Amino acid sequence: FSYSVLDVVVMGRARHVGLFASPSAKDRTAAEAAADQLGLGKVAQRSVTTLSGGERQLVVIARALASEADILLLDEPASALDFHNQAAVLSTLRRLVAERGLTVVMTTHEPTHALEIADRAVLLHGEGVAEEGPVAQMCTEDKLSELYGMPMKRLSYASGAGDASHIVASYADIVRA
Repeated sequence: FSYSVLDVVVMGRARHVGLFASPSAKDRTAAEAAADQLGLGKVAQRSVTTLSGGERQLVVIARALASEADILLLDEPASALDFHNQAAVLSTLRRLVAERGLTVVMTTHEPTHALEIADRAVLLHGEGVAEEGPVAQMCTEDKLSELYGMPMKRLSYASGAGDASHIVASYADIVRA
């Protein structure tokens, strides 16, 4: 359907809109704020059918944020996004957790995303086999090597701000770099 970006984000307000009612000015304001948080203001009136896959992913996340739910369940929220937009989504989620006490449960195949924003992690090893704990204990080289069935290495580097950041990569990826 050729809905505008803002119309799709407003759909996230459905739980606030009564049966057979239309979204209110408050709903539109909340949707605009959610879209702006992810940098979608400039495309708010465009049809979602004209957007790239990454832009559509941001629209879906903005729709979830517009719901103002206490808990968000997100399936790979940073998939199909370039590094800039991955960082924007993760930092927005981290900020909302801190500011609103929002609970975010998300799946990811990127250990760096878990290391960046998660408090706890669950590693799913296969049918009926999982382990759970603090993200720093779950995202170790040994546990990730076992999980992915290939050698994994955790690297640290100093960022411009003096903070340590972490990357998890396979040895094969490091050799190719």
